[in-house]
Amino acid sequence: MKAVYSAWWVSFGLLLAGCVSVEKTEMRSGSVLPPGQHTQAFEKTITKTLTCKYLLFLPEGYGQKNQHWPLILFLHGAGERGDDLGLVKKHGPPKIVENKKDFPFIVVSPQCPGASWWTDEIEVLTSLLDDVVARYQVDAARIYLTGLSMGGYGTWSLAAVHPERFAAIAPICGGGKRFMAGSLKNVPVWAFHGAKDNLVPVKESEEMVQAIKAAGGDAKLTVYPDAGHDSWTAAYNNQELYDWFLQHRKSDKTK
Repeated sequence: MKAVYSAWWVSFGLLLAGCVSVEKTEMRSGSVLPPGQHTQAFEKTITKTLTCKYLLFLPEGYGQKNQHWPLILFLHGAGERGDDLGLVKKHGPPKIVENKKDFPFIVVSPQCPGASWWTDEIEVLTSLLDDVVARYQVDAARIYLTGLSMGGYGTWSLAAVHPERFAAIAPICGGGKRFMAGSLKNVPVWAFHGAKDNLVPVKESEEMVQAIKAAGGDAKLTVYPDAGHDSWTAAYNNQELYDWFLQHRKSDKTK
C-alpha cells in the first residue's frame, strides 16, 4: 500500500510539473498576458553580407615604406550602375588615372548595383572605406569624397551621415537636404554645377552651399555658365580641385 501511495504522489508531481512547464511556456509567448501595459524585450541576431565591386588605383611610388597616401572616394552617376566595372571609367578620376599613373591619390571607385542608388548604399560605402583603409597605405587624415549627378547626391548624403570621415568633399551636379547643413558645417565643401542643367537644377547646389554657410561652415560653389548637366568634365579637369583637396586635412574640428 505504501508503494502504491508513493507512486501516486510521483505521478501527481509529474503532472503538476508538466502543468507548470506549460504555463511558463504560455507566459513566455505572451499568450496569457492580462490586458494592460507590460514591459517586454526583443532580441534577434541577424547576419548580413555586404558586397561591392570597385576599381582601385594605386599611384606610382605606392608601396614605399612608411608612406601613406591621400585617398579619393569617387561615386559615379546613374548611367554607370550595374555589373560592368568598365562603365565606371567613363568619367571623373577613374577615367583620368587610366592615362595619368602619377596621379597623387589612391582612388577608390565603387559601382552601384543596377536597381539601387548611392543614397541607399551608405552602409556598403562606409564598410568599403573601412576595408580599404585597413588594407592599404591610406592617410586617414586626407580622405576626400566626390561624385557626379547620382554620385553628387550620394556625396552630400554620405558626408552628412559620416562627416568625421572626410577632410573635404566635392559634390558635382547633385543635391542634398538643407537639414544636412548642421552635419556638414565642419567639412570643407566645393560644389560644382552647370547653369543650364535641365536635369538637376543649379538651385539644388546653391541651396546646400547657402545652408552650410548659414550654419557657419566652409562651402563654395562654382557654376559653369555654358554647361548643362555635364559640369563634371570641367570640374574634374580642373587641377585646382585636386590642389584644394590636398590643402585640407581632417582635424579634431571635423570629428
